[in-house]
Amino acid sequence: MSDSVETSEPAGLPPEVTKIQAGYTFEEPAIDLGVLMENDAPVRQVRVRIPLSMLNRHGLVAGATGTGKTKTLQVLTEALSNAGVPVFAADMKGDLSGLAAPGQPSEKLLARTQKIGQDWQPQGSPVEFYSLGRGDVGVPLRASVSSFGPILLAKVLGLNKTQESSLGLIFHYADTAGLPLLDLADLRSVLTYLTSDEGKGELKGIGGLSSTTVGVILRSLITLADQGADEFFGEPEFDTADLMRTTADGRGVISLLELPSLASQPVLFSTFLMWLLADLFADLPEVGDVDKPKLVFFFDEAHLLFNGASEAFLTAITQTVRLIRSKGVGIFFVTQTPKDVPDDVLAQLGSRVQHQLRAHTPNDAKALKQTVATFPSSHYDLAETLQSLGIGEAIVTVMDPDGAPTPVAWTRMLAPQSLMAAIPPDDLRPGIAQSSMMTKYGQAIDRDSAYEMLTRKLEAGAQAAEQDRLAQEAAKQQAEYAKQQAAAATQAEKDRIAAEKQAAKARADAERQAARDRAEAERQAKAQEREAARQRKQAGNMIGSVLRSGVAREIVRGIFGNARRR
Repeated sequence: MSDSVETSEPAGLPPEVTKIQAGYTFEEPAIDLGVLMENDAPVRQVRVRIPLSMLNRHGLVAGATGTGKTKTLQVLTEALSNAGVPVFAADMKGDLSGLAAPGQPSEKLLARTQKIGQDWQPQGSPVEFYSLGRGDVGVPLRASVSSFGPILLAKVLGLNKTQESSLGLIFHYADTAGLPLLDLADLRSVLTYLTSDEGKGELKGIGGLSSTTVGVILRSLITLADQGADEFFGEPEFDTADLMRTTADGRGVISLLELPSLASQPVLFSTFLMWLLADLFADLPEVGDVDKPKLVFFFDEAHLLFNGASEAFLTAITQTVRLIRSKGVGIFFVTQTPKDVPDDVLAQLGSRVQHQLRAHTPNDAKALKQTVATFPSSHYDLAETLQSLGIGEAIVTVMDPDGAPTPVAWTRMLAPQSLMAAIPPDDLRPGIAQSSMMTKYGQAIDRDSAYEMLTRKLEAGAQAAEQDRLAQEAAKQQAEYAKQQAAAATQAEKDRIAAEKQAAKARADAERQAARDRAEAERQAKAQEREAARQRKQAGNMIGSVLRSGVAREIVRGIFGNARRR
């Protein structure tokens, strides 16, 4: 912890140096960062340190690219591990894998360590390698979609405020409907179901869901899966308690998340780290002030976490950083300038390690001015000093055991005792394969969840719909048959009635004809009778006429021989 630097220089230090020395002299355990620089020379007996009890008050490691941030991160990680403090760090570029192997001495390295009085000994640290992306070396880390939550997922997907709200509604529905969201397939299934004919009515009572918004989320999920996110959304879900392990000899295990394949997807990895913190915050008990932290969490490339973050996301980060210290967890953000971190978060960071800053552009000059404003007042011209720092040097101020900031100290940082280079992946794989964590997390599990449940539900719905369709078709056919039968019966009845009418008509016609025939016969008989009567009458008339005529007289005269006188 605090015995890696020799202290064999004479006294007689300048007042400013004496003040700084007093500010970094602690009775309680601390870890060494380096030694004070004064007039471009190291003051070996003035060690710059951080009290272990203050490491849960968080910190910031900042500086331009190539100024030594990664080596500082390596030094801090080694020291914490040696002090029995577990560490988590994300290795974005693969630079930190060397923590697992002893360092390699060189003339340049030994000259530097001797100059600052560091008793440098090559030493590797206990490292557990984890991975997120496809093809990365390490034990696979996974989280369920449900535990990741809508706010973090919306950050990964790049959703706007309205879309984030809709995603929250979808998570709420899945929870209340008993649909576990374990992987991306589960979430896609729920989205598809809620916009289908079967499910589109499910959310009407609580606001509904726009098909346009669902389309945006679905497309974003497809893109996310194509980037490899489907590899770490799932089970077995990582238990963050496994980050707080120590070895048999009392050293803290360094959990190193290897992320080279996710370098092009920074939002994905930074948000996943935020999930780890949120999960720790939810699971760990309150412990208050502790002699040393239960875990120190290094958030490399921290600016990526805040870029494009929604208000809800920033609020969640700020709350987590503010409250997680009472759970015994310290957080160090590693980035280029303090302005990369929101003010509400920056205000929570008790320790500052600021490497060189450059002011080549107006924006650089503005960042430099803002950085200077974050430090306590000191005898340094920080605007000048920050630009003149050498590689591996930093301006440091930390929180002392009483909670006050220590004096600002121009510090030459210690050299890492582990390998300052990446270990080839093929050299790492055998040890990772034998890890107990690989046994626990190596094999993915695909248990029954929303995808399977909704698939069964939709299949059952499809079967029921098919049965309904067949039943409706049968009923339709039956109805058609009944209709045809009724039509046939109706037609038969019509035909019967028509036949009866026709028969009645024929009978009536026959009767009328018979009546007409009878009447005609009667008429003819009467006519004949009249004719006969007429003829009789006519004969009678003829006789009478004859009798009355002269012929009759002649006949009479002839009979009696005389004629009637005229």
